[in-house]
Amino acid sequence: MAAIKLSINGKSYEIDVEEDMPLLWAIRDYVGMTGTKFGCGIAQCGACTVHLNGTPIRSCSTPVTVAVGKKITTIEGVSEANNHPIQQAWVELQVPQCGYCQSGQIMSAVALLEETAQPTDEDIDAAMQGNICRCGTYDRIRKAIHRAAEIKSDNKTLSKK
Repeated sequence: MAAIKLSINGKSYEIDVEEDMPLLWAIRDYVGMTGTKFGCGIAQCGACTVHLNGTPIRSCSTPVTVAVGKKITTIEGVSEANNHPIQQAWVELQVPQCGYCQSGQIMSAVALLEETAQPTDEDIDAAMQGNICRCGTYDRIRKAIHRAAEIKSDNKTLSKK
């Protein structure tokens, strides 16, 4: 066991864990943030997606030591008031069905909008590839990402006035 220091959602945590422990379990079991979900355990479904220095990664297959000295953002850290444009669009368009995959979907969508302000369907498909929705809400997810881009653009326009 080693004392591992992590920066999650802007706060520092020190936990005693095995160095090869997946980041997912450190976040969920040791830090107590349960929004990031366990899905497949082999980095194929995307339910465990978090950001590491702004890049979406699969936390179920990333050793906790890889995250030391880096900025981790979980679903809990997307926005304090749950008012990120992606979150607003998800609610407005009622994207989730069962909801299990949604934290991973949202994390991938947030990263996409950070890189591409007005994504095309092809951009969305590429960015969301690997995020599996067992309920098949892919059309609603795509619509919500387009809507979030509109919201984000409208917010920028309003802030310039």
